[in-house]
Amino acid sequence: MSNTEDTVSSNISEEDGKIDFNDRSETYYRLNRLNANLMERNYSLMMEKAELEKKYRELSGTLNEMKKKNSKLISELKHFRTPPHVVGEVIETLDGDRVIVKNGIGHYYVVKNLKDEQNLDDCELTVGKRVMMDYKNLNIVGVLPPSRDPIVSCAQVIERPVATYRDIGGLEEQIEEIRETVELPLTNPELYENVGIDPPKGILLVGPPGNGKTLLARAVANKTHAVFIQLVGAELVQKFIGEGGRLVRELFQLAREKAPCLVFIDEIDAIGARRLGMDTSGDREVQRTLMQLLAEMDGFKPLDDVSIIAATNRPDILDKALLRPGRFDRIIEIPPPSTQGVRQIFDIHTRKMRLDWRIRKNLDEIAKMCEGFSGAEIKNTCTEAGMFTVRAGGKKVTMAHFIQAVKKVQKKRDGEDRKVLDSEKSKIYL
Repeated sequence: MSNTEDTVSSNISEEDGKIDFNDRSETYYRLNRLNANLMERNYSLMMEKAELEKKYRELSGTLNEMKKKNSKLISELKHFRTPPHVVGEVIETLDGDRVIVKNGIGHYYVVKNLKDEQNLDDCELTVGKRVMMDYKNLNIVGVLPPSRDPIVSCAQVIERPVATYRDIGGLEEQIEEIRETVELPLTNPELYENVGIDPPKGILLVGPPGNGKTLLARAVANKTHAVFIQLVGAELVQKFIGEGGRLVRELFQLAREKAPCLVFIDEIDAIGARRLGMDTSGDREVQRTLMQLLAEMDGFKPLDDVSIIAATNRPDILDKALLRPGRFDRIIEIPPPSTQGVRQIFDIHTRKMRLDWRIRKNLDEIAKMCEGFSGAEIKNTCTEAGMFTVRAGGKKVTMAHFIQAVKKVQKKRDGEDRKVLDSEKSKIYL
């Protein structure tokens, strides 16, 4: 018997009994049976191994997520335990790495500038810079951007206005003037350089309300592709002393940073009223704001690539210093629309309306009925005509709807005129 048969016979369990080595077929059968059991056992172990490897991968992924979460929580905890920094202002730079700073309550300190540790340049620490100081030892650890009031920050219009010159009717001469004084200096400044003159700094739009002053400024902003900053004059009137002047200063600082820029101040009569002798404390604060505006428009700092447009419906109360050349170089009057202008405005506002075919032929008659209306009242007339159509359940605006709308707007105008007349009479009797 060979050595292989001896080895195989020794691996057979005792329960199989004694093997007749002469019967080779019995031995072969038992070996095949043993091999099948081993293969089945091996397969079950391989499946168990695959299951364990799958669980291992899942647990490894969970462990990595828990590590990231733990690291984030440790970072947040460290951030919460970090003491706050103190905001200060550089007053003077001394020799070496020392500077004099002032904190928010007015105390002065000589502190150390950690520019080597924080990678700060010497040119960054100039007088007037806002800095971030350590809470314990007041060492400078960073430079902050300049402070800016939220009113000024929100004044910048991110989206360009959608109004264009095609949306303005009856103001051809005014559009030409504002293009020469605002649009061309921002789009083609070489035209003025070739002639050897400086373009106008400011434009004042005057006229009754509702005739397109603000719409004209929006159209210019759309055409120039410059940064558009819009502010209402009443927003510059503040309660505390010096706050209004600070807003004006920050407004023009933002305009210089965003140049080329277009600044539009609506209702400028809120801060530009004529200065009188008998004033209250509130009037004096408005006058301080006006003086800061005058200094910014015609002061030491040039307004390169910055154009100013202001609008008012009370030019009679504006201060003379605001109207002199060098500040508002050109005053453009926006009058009520003429008969031709009324027709053009009707064409603009009825451009997208579904009108009866008879109205297109009778728009001249409707324009004559609306003679004396402002641009806003003409738009209101078109809107009211559409509302009457909706009320009647129609799909097209008819002549009758326009006549009803004109009567309604005219009735409102007569009521306002009567109120003004009654108020004037009451003043006379008083």
